[in-house]
Amino acid sequence: MKTTQFELLRKSVGAALLIALGDYALLKLGEPLGPFLFALGLLGVCYMGQNLFTGKCGFWLADSIPLSDLMLILLGNLAAGWSFGWLFSVADPGLVPPAQAKLAAWTLSFPFLIRACLCGVVMYVAVLLYRKGTALGILFGIPLFIFCGFQHCIANVITLGVARSWHWSLPLAVLGNFAGSLFTWWITRDAEHRNT
Repeated sequence: MKTTQFELLRKSVGAALLIALGDYALLKLGEPLGPFLFALGLLGVCYMGQNLFTGKCGFWLADSIPLSDLMLILLGNLAAGWSFGWLFSVADPGLVPPAQAKLAAWTLSFPFLIRACLCGVVMYVAVLLYRKGTALGILFGIPLFIFCGFQHCIANVITLGVARSWHWSLPLAVLGNFAGSLFTWWITRDAEHRNT
């Protein structure tokens, strides 16, 4: 049965909510606990079948996802993510200073783009391993990208919502996540069909 645009958006909002909960924990608790609790977000996305751009973009070609659907998922994630972040800032104003501190460290630069690409690599591997029957890629991959300072566009837009702000590095994070995921698929694509 063909997925409707409403269904795509509904599942995109669901994914944004789950990732937002992870970002809430990260902003509230910081390191070292926050990065591990953040993993609940991607676990929820995968087990509940929600639409997360960074979990789908690496499989865009392999799964024959229409580009228009992928863009709708991205827009749904971004709009809902920023909105959930804003709601969290209202519910817990203590989240705002750490969100603003993270935002102050972002730059419109080549190193930022590379860190976004590396996040795309981690996300692709984590989701591929989940598809092969193990959550270990998520449980290790999410803390890995957070501890390393890799940039995740949906987590970043949630942080922007908490900070009630905008930053031009967001499109760079989207581009890097997409490129890193798709490149990893391309160089390792035989692994999708391997059972061991």
